[in-house]
Amino acid sequence: MRARIAGTGSSLPRLRVTNDDLGKIMDTSDEWIRSRTGIGARHIAVEETTASMSVAAAKQALEEAGIQAEELDLIIAATLTPDHILPPLSCEVQSALGASNAAAYDLCAACSGFVFALNTAQAYIQSGMYQNILLIGAETLSKLMDWTDRSTCVLFGDGAGAAVVTAAKEGLFAGVQGSDGTKGGVLSCGGRQVNHPFASRQPEHPYVRMNGQEVYKFAVRTVPKCIEQALAQADLQPEDISLFLLHQANQRIIEAVAKRLGQPMEKFPVCLAECGNISAASVPILLDKANRDGRLKRGGQVVLAGFGAGLTWGAVVLTW
Repeated sequence: MRARIAGTGSSLPRLRVTNDDLGKIMDTSDEWIRSRTGIGARHIAVEETTASMSVAAAKQALEEAGIQAEELDLIIAATLTPDHILPPLSCEVQSALGASNAAAYDLCAACSGFVFALNTAQAYIQSGMYQNILLIGAETLSKLMDWTDRSTCVLFGDGAGAAVVTAAKEGLFAGVQGSDGTKGGVLSCGGRQVNHPFASRQPEHPYVRMNGQEVYKFAVRTVPKCIEQALAQADLQPEDISLFLLHQANQRIIEAVAKRLGQPMEKFPVCLAECGNISAASVPILLDKANRDGRLKRGGQVVLAGFGAGLTWGAVVLTW
């Protein structure tokens, strides 16, 4: 048995913030941001929450899949920005959907989170443990940004994407994933520190910090390699793939990966210009866009790839 994506969905906050909008509140410009990243706008949560966006995306995915919430066996939410430490985002989604028969847990692998969740779903389905799984990638990254740091805050946005994965007898699924914790410091964000009557630690920097050059070098080196590894598992060549759906971090990274694989940019759809980097949500949001634009054809071979903080990376080759 293999994992088959039966339905997708996505949700973005109502507030759309352009590069020109940011230029009014900080020392930046549309030309500066767009020429370096390919980003033109991002959506920022005001009234929305990570949970509310997740639920909206999940309802779309369930509707397309033709599956009722009660039929779900499992919910995995990939996120680094849940609304609460407790309860988990996945359990909030379970409650809102009425998915009373589903187990639920969160997974954190930063920008690779959705791909890690998809690999996890494949393992559950292949083992026979679960048949209908809801995967969510959702972030409210705006709350982790230092809005005085123009080099970082302009890159990120908020949103959620979802996919319903079901068991199928035909088609293929191949996946790889990896991590390098020794390089974790190039993209980091501090957390809550020990502070009790017996010990106290100095607080860490509470916002995202990134060494952009190091992240870029990591991505252009690692992403093509992991895609090639997944293709080798599937006994396929890059030209056999109809679409490559990559984490939306930087236009230059996507172009470098396409060049390395010897494939035209037409095979690499983007939503970066409109959404920015939404970490674990970027791949499922792009997946939903490609699906609703009619670019995914049943029976075609598709690659999904994520890469980011950790450092983490992963790629999946599957039959749509």
